[in-house]
Order: sequence, then structure tokens, then C-alpha cells
Amino acid sequence: MSNRKPLLIFAASILLTACSVNQVSQEGNSKALGANSKTDLIWPKINSEVKQDEAIELRINHLLKDMTLEQKVAQMIQPEIRDITVEDMRKYGFGSYLNGGGAYPNNNKHSTPSDWIRLAEEMYQASVDDSLDGSKIPTMWGTDAVHGHNNVIGATLFPHNIGLGAANNPALIEKIARATAVEVMATGIDWVFAPTVATVRDDRWGRTYEGYSEDPEIVKAYSTAIVHGLQGRYHEDFLGDDKVISTVKHFVGDGGTSKGVDQGDNRASEEELFKVHAQGYVGGLTAGAQTVMASFNSWKGDKIHGNRYLLTDVLKQRMGFDGFVVGDWNGHGQIKNCGNESCPQAINAGLDVFMAPTSSWKPLFYNTVEQVKNNIIPMSRIDDAVRRILRVKIRAGLFEKPSPKNRALSGKVELIGAESHREIARQAVRESLVLLKNKNDLLPLLPKQRVLVAGDGADNIGKQSGGWTITWQGTGNSNQEFPGGSSILDGISKQVKAAGGSVEFSESGSYKQKPDVAIVIFGEEPYAEGHGDLDNLEYQRGNKKDLALLKKLKAAGIPVVSLFISGRPLWVNPELNQSDAFVAVWLPGSEGSAVADVIFKDSKGKVQHDFKGKLSFSWPKQPEQTDVNRFDKDYQPLLPYGFGLKYGDNEYLADNLTEEVAFQEEIERQVVLFERSTKAPFVSFISDSNSVSEINTNTLNNEAVSFRTKDRFVQEDAIELQFSGKDAGKYGFRDSFPNDLRGYFEADASVYLDLKVDSKPSGSIRVAMECESECNNGIDISSQLEAIPLNKWTKIAVPLKCFDMEAKDAAKVTVPLVIESQSALKLQLFDARITTSTIDASIIGC
Repeated sequence: MSNRKPLLIFAASILLTACSVNQVSQEGNSKALGANSKTDLIWPKINSEVKQDEAIELRINHLLKDMTLEQKVAQMIQPEIRDITVEDMRKYGFGSYLNGGGAYPNNNKHSTPSDWIRLAEEMYQASVDDSLDGSKIPTMWGTDAVHGHNNVIGATLFPHNIGLGAANNPALIEKIARATAVEVMATGIDWVFAPTVATVRDDRWGRTYEGYSEDPEIVKAYSTAIVHGLQGRYHEDFLGDDKVISTVKHFVGDGGTSKGVDQGDNRASEEELFKVHAQGYVGGLTAGAQTVMASFNSWKGDKIHGNRYLLTDVLKQRMGFDGFVVGDWNGHGQIKNCGNESCPQAINAGLDVFMAPTSSWKPLFYNTVEQVKNNIIPMSRIDDAVRRILRVKIRAGLFEKPSPKNRALSGKVELIGAESHREIARQAVRESLVLLKNKNDLLPLLPKQRVLVAGDGADNIGKQSGGWTITWQGTGNSNQEFPGGSSILDGISKQVKAAGGSVEFSESGSYKQKPDVAIVIFGEEPYAEGHGDLDNLEYQRGNKKDLALLKKLKAAGIPVVSLFISGRPLWVNPELNQSDAFVAVWLPGSEGSAVADVIFKDSKGKVQHDFKGKLSFSWPKQPEQTDVNRFDKDYQPLLPYGFGLKYGDNEYLADNLTEEVAFQEEIERQVVLFERSTKAPFVSFISDSNSVSEINTNTLNNEAVSFRTKDRFVQEDAIELQFSGKDAGKYGFRDSFPNDLRGYFEADASVYLDLKVDSKPSGSIRVAMECESECNNGIDISSQLEAIPLNKWTKIAVPLKCFDMEAKDAAKVTVPLVIESQSALKLQLFDARITTSTIDASIIGC
């Protein structure tokens, strides 16, 4: 480290002058905009249930007095478990650490609760070991438990927030939060990054399902309830043995960005920012939330992570928040004149904890120490940040509680997915369902009849659970990875068979005997964050396979019940027209069987549970009606906020909804394979001469290829591939069904790649396609890769004519792209697609 430290400081110094100038500007803006009569009128003083305790403040004073600068800065650094070791914790004494979505102990997706506890114990013991860093301050572990303890296999997975918003039941939300806290504590973890309290205004946003509603009324009530459930109530069970530290996020305005772009710009007035987007903080901070996560988004062009006015003047001073502000995944690196390894502006603006995954944590630590020594960051700001961190730790009892493996609930594996928790989840599923159409009172169904169940969502717990489910994007999960859970098909089969009826399941909708009714379960594939951003709200644009299934059944004279899985309202007019009944089931989580409790009568012909859910998001009339919200002046949705039929209600929707779509722009013709993540219906894989492994985690390797996700612009938006040269290796994209690419060959399309070569190839590197008839047509691009400058992102396009594929093979492509290497090579990939558009790229000749 002694050799590297001066280099880090020198690299940081390039930014320091710009940083300090920018900070002066920010402080000037803060004084101009800061605590004044307007601010006082807009932003209220929050009367938090949790009051400052004089004894705690004196204890903090004593701790601060004896801490070195390095110990203080370490409290402000939060690395991720894939990029630190136990020895790193022993040496630096980080105040906290996290596991990002899809990160697990030992990089093992199937880590057991014991594995989670073991890592928590090792990190804790290293943090209180003062042999290297001189500090005994306990660390704490933060995790994204956003719909249950969703990173742990076997945990109870509750409906995502959009479904809970439709239930509009704060008491139920508090029960869900309590159960979540118990399951988290059973794995030795202290802190959860929840609740998300975004008020979503444009449903194109890929995080829409993380919001409870487009209306701040529900968001405020739910924020209070979930913080009480996670942390307990002050003077009652506050942060006890079965409670966790909560985080209201993301401060502020992430649900109101222009065009619903994730991490985009919110242009709202300050009054609207408070009245619409900040109500979740009023509720959560009143209930005593101890941490707030800063948002990736900007407000009027300024990144929140560096906005002193909002983080300090508003949140801390005016609203009176006395916990600490944690950043989001390298969010500080997005501030102008900052990088992941250096950002004094963020600390000076009011950020207390850097979320610093990847290897950036180490230079960030040393650079921050030097910036304090050089008075770029005032020591008073460091002391304030550490005071806030220690205040939360003391309130949470971390200095007194036993180590993670010895805590009251640790190791009680029976609490993970406990039946009592699953029953709460089933209640949430039943109350979240919204009945949009029920022609001729088709629902509720009698169970004693012939029932056909169809659609790719019927027996797919991963799909019904959505993103933030075991993996970050929620992809690559099989039903076997949800022990104790149930698919929607499971519940239907159980009830129908118990009543003497029969169930035939066919994903494609085929049947041996004509059924009395067909239940088709379909919808969005899982996604998270920016990966789910849309251009418009049309469902399955350009690939209406689910509509074709509905039409086939309708044409056969079979009554059709549609159960629609989605993380947002979508334009489904054609699907509604082909359905006799249509239910928005949202993302119900691991307890899919509860859907049947509502859509079926019991064996005696009585209604088991009526529909309770009401739309907490307006349903669009057109695909481009993306930001229609309650109380808008020109409010004309297809179905309004608060809509939801009960049994016996008069029918609302006819079978002749308009299906015409008039888009302003012609979308280019393309097959997207990778854009921040692998795109459905494709899955990515690696292989060597002995095995083929589907990629469903952040890291994977075999004898020939090592794979891991990387950050280019935002969290895990790129991948790194390292071919060892020891064996023939492949990385590629495949589909279960053949793709007809003849039109792309005829249109002179190209395979487009945006990549970075980190080490030159030492032999042949091929890009190829594979087809159903076992063809493998491709081109050697090793010479072109040799010509690309090292460590520089480069766009290349390989014309499809180079693949020399016959038309019969091009009609049945199963692997539209594979990169093959028998030699050593290291590269990163940011984008991969087949496209007919003109691209600014280095064209590779054949």
C-alpha cells in the first residue's frame, strides 16, 4: 500500500481544485436557497418519535474524542462483500458493509442461512478486533430486503410494493415488515435498505413496482407503517432483538424523473417536490427511520448525492433528521468533477456514508483522508457524519448486543419462510389483486369443472416474484429455488382437484379435451432498476405471443380468464378484448397459490374471498399515456385511480376497446441481446469442453471462462469475461425457441458490440451463430481486437453476411451470438444486439 498511496492521492489531486471550486459554488447556492422563510413554509419540522438522549450524546463525545481520522473515515466507507475480505475489515474497521442484489456469501447463490450468519460473525469479530486499526466499534451489515428477505433462498417473498399499494392496508404492511425483520435477523443482519417511498409519476420507470402508488397519500401512510414494523415503536420494542434498522429511500424525487428515466432529472417545483415526492419521508421520519438513502436522480440538473441544500439544509436542518444519510451504489461518482474513487463534494453536501462497492473503496478511503488533511473536507463535517453513524449504532444497541451468531434469533432457520409469515404473504396476495373485467360474472369460478391452465407465468415462481428476487434482476431462478413457495398453478390445481374437477396445464394452450374454462397466466419478465425502463407502455410490442394464445382460445369458444403479471399498468387493450375476465395480479411473490383463493368458489359454491384491491396507479388508455395521474387537469385514463371491481359489480369494460396504436417515431428494427443485462427471451451462458452453465448470478466460472458483472456508467451495467486459454470457452445468448433472422440477413443487418479489450488475444477469437440444425457460422475477429486500443471502449459491427448462413439455418437460430476463444483474452461488454440501423462503429470486414 505504501507504494500505491501517493499515486492515488496524486490522481485525486487532479480533481481537487475543480471539486473545491464546485463546493464553494454549492455552498453559495445553499446560502441563497437555504433555511429561509420559503424553505420553512415548504418543508415542515418533523416531530420524530425517536428523541435525542443526552446520555447517548455524551457517549458519542467520548468515542469521537479517542478516534483517529482514519478510524472516522472508515466509519463512512461501505464496501460490498464481493470486494472485501475479513482481513480488510480487520485492517480498516469499516462502519458498515453491504451485499448488493444478487450477492451472496462465498459468491454462492445457494448459501444457507448458516453461511450468512458465518460471514456476519466473521465481519463483526474483525471489526471489533483492534489489533490492526485500533478500533472496537462494531460494523453493521446492510441488505436490500425489499419484499421480504429476498436474497436468501427459502425466505418468504411478499408482493412487491405496487401490489401492496392496491391493498391499501397499512396494518397489513406493518405485519409484513415485522415478519421481514424477523427473517433478516435470523441471518445475523442488522440493517435493511427499505422502504422505497417513491411516488411514481411515469410508469415507464423500471422501478415503478417498487412504488406503492402514484398518489403520495398511500406512500406516506405506508412509510410510517413499514418503519414501525421494521424498527418497532419508540419506548416499546424499538430496535429490539427482532427488529432491524430501516432506510427510507431514495431522497428525493426518484419517481418523478423526466420520461421515467431511471437516475434521470426531476424538474418539479420545490412545492411539488415536497407535496408529491417527499411525503414518504414525512411518514417514515416521523416514525423514527434511522437512515435515509440519497437518490441517484437529479433535481433540476443537480445530482442529489451532491446537493447540499436538499441533504443538509432541508433534510437535516429543517426536517430535523438526526440519523445518517447513506449513498446509493457509487452514486457519489456521478457528481460533476467526481469519480467513484474521490468525491469530497458528496461529504460536504451532507452524505455521511459512501456506498462504495467494487475496488473503488480503497482509493476512496485514502483520498478522503487526504482531503480532510488538506482542508478540502472540514473536520467538523467528518465529526458530524461519524456522530450520526455512532448515534444510530448506539440506538440499535450494537455495542451491547451479542455478536451476530449469538443473537436471539440467529440460526433459527425455522423462521426463514415460517408458515405464519407465509400466511401474512397469502393475505397480502389476496388483498392486492385487482379485478379489471368480469364479463357475464365469469368469476368466481366453480372448481368442479374442466380447467385449462396456460401461459408462461402459470408455473413460474420466479416470474411471479419479479426483480429483487434471489438475483438482482430476478432472472435465472427455477421453482426449486423457492422451497416452501407455490406457483399460481399450484393453488389452482389444489382447489380444482379437491373439489372433483380436473386441471390440464399446457403453457402453449393445447389440450386433449376441450375445457370448460381457460385460465391464462402471462405478463412481464422480471427486471430491476434501469433495466426495466420502457419507451412506452404497450405490452409485448412487436411480439404478441400472449395475445395470440388468448385469440386461439377465444376462437375455440372457451371462456378466458387472464391473470396478468406486471410491475406497472400497461396498455393491454387487445388482451382485454380477448379476455372474459381480467385480473391484475401484479408481482405476488412466493405465495402464488393464494390467487386461487379469490378466483374460485369453495367446494360448496360459496365465495371464499372477494376482491379488495383497488388501482393505486391509473391504467393507461394509450401506450403513450405514460404519466396520467390522479388529480391531473386532463385526466382521462382507461381505468381511474381507485378502480377495482367486486363480485356482482356491473361490467365496465366492453370487448371493443381500441387497438390502434399511432407512435410518433418508427422504432429501428433490432434484436437486443444485452443492454445493461441479458434481455428476454434470451439467457446468457458460459461453457467449456465439459459443461454449459446458464448465468443467473453476478459471478460464474469454469475451466475456460470467468464471468462477472461490472459497473461502467451505473450499477452492474456491463460484464467482464476472462478466457483462460486452458480450454475452449464460450460466452453467448440462447433462446429455448428458434428465432427467424432471415429478414435481418436480407436487410444487411449487423451484430453490434460495444466492448473494451483489457488484454490482447493470443489466438483465434470467433463471433458466431448457432442454429437448430447444429450449424455454427462465424468469423474470426482476433486481428480486429488486436487493433483496438487497450482499456478503451470501442463500438464494432460485424455484418451478418460474414456469417455465411443459409436461409434454412437463418430461420432457426437458437444462439444469435456466441463469443468463442481457445486462447487467453480479457474483455468487457456493454451492449450486444443485431440491428439494421446505421451505427457509428468500426465496421469489421469479412
